[in-house]
Amino acid sequence: MHGMTATNASSPAVDVRPPAAAGNARWRVLAVFSLGFLVSYIFRGVNLGFAPHLVRELGLTAGDLGLLTSFYFLGFACAQLPAGLLLDRFGPRRTEAALLLLAVAGSLVFASAPGMVGLAAGRMMIGIGVSVCLGAAIQALSMWFPLSRMPLLNGVVMAIGGLGAVVVGTPLAWLLSWTDWRTLSAAMGGVSLAMAVLLWFGVPDVPRVGRESLAEQLRGTREILCSERFWRVVPLTLLNQGIFLAVQTLWVTAFMRDVQGLAAADSARYVSVIGMAMMTGCVGAGWAARHLERAGISLYAFAGFGMMGFIAIQGLLMLRVPVPLAVLWAAYGVFGSSGILTYAVLARRFADAMIGRATTALTLTVFLATFAFQIGIGFVLDFWPATDGHYPPAAHLSVWAGLVVLQVLAAAWYLMGRRPG
Repeated sequence: MHGMTATNASSPAVDVRPPAAAGNARWRVLAVFSLGFLVSYIFRGVNLGFAPHLVRELGLTAGDLGLLTSFYFLGFACAQLPAGLLLDRFGPRRTEAALLLLAVAGSLVFASAPGMVGLAAGRMMIGIGVSVCLGAAIQALSMWFPLSRMPLLNGVVMAIGGLGAVVVGTPLAWLLSWTDWRTLSAAMGGVSLAMAVLLWFGVPDVPRVGRESLAEQLRGTREILCSERFWRVVPLTLLNQGIFLAVQTLWVTAFMRDVQGLAAADSARYVSVIGMAMMTGCVGAGWAARHLERAGISLYAFAGFGMMGFIAIQGLLMLRVPVPLAVLWAAYGVFGSSGILTYAVLARRFADAMIGRATTALTLTVFLATFAFQIGIGFVLDFWPATDGHYPPAAHLSVWAGLVVLQVLAAAWYLMGRRPG
């Protein structure tokens, strides 16, 4: 199938093969980089728990919340292309450890901010600081493990990171019951610093024989961004991941409250259900992809099936079908995580020395989409009158209907890529 075309020839400029005695080192690489992504994911969704406190203390509107939260994704997205160059030039260990120091500073700025400007600046700094946590993990694993194991390993990374989605549900609500959001933000700065130290001193490097020049790196980046192999998977992936992240990290509790009539405690529980389901889906999809390929079903086709399943689940939630909400929100988490499989698709389509740039380029599109959706959802909701911060169900359903239409169009484009040739 066209979706399985691969160009995995190693670049002569960079040797990214692990030493023969990889042994326990590769599992240490998996563990440490997965923890780094966990820190990133907690940062990603923490405003979900902070939102009511920010509204109460600072009087923010839905549009303000969307704008504030999206600054994380804006910083994250803007850093992706430079981060890809850094990853392919200096390697994942040094790049991620250095950038995490900016997340430390951003956490302290956010914790001490008196108003919207300081909060937004802190969130943007955090976004830049954790911008390589996923790309660095994928690049490091591609150096230490066979590419055939990447769907499963990427799923493991996403599952461990998905613990962050669980943390920002009931556990975060419990923490906020006995301390405040400023203290927790400062504490996250301490966690980020500890993670940077662990990366710097606790992870081995793969010997690198040579480096591409900056001009060669820029040519490679242009090749990726002009490639049909790249743009065939991008539209559906960015919508799948962008919508899932925008909703999961900010708007899902408002939907549960206004459309499904859930109390805050029930919403927090379902947020944790989504997080746990996402973890299960990441590992399960990675395991299934490897076995289905042996049966002749391509990774490209399986990833597409998962992302189209996400469209169907959104439709069921909108229609309020008589299915237990725990089942529907669990399915939302499982299928919402399916876009991660396309990172493994890209790892097979580009040379080893370009994997860092290919994955960060995809992440750039995902987080630009997330930035736009977080702001856009709040902007559209504000067209309806809010009563005590609540919006009518029609407001949320109109937003979701528009997002589903976009995903259906992108799915049609994705399916065209399955033709041979």
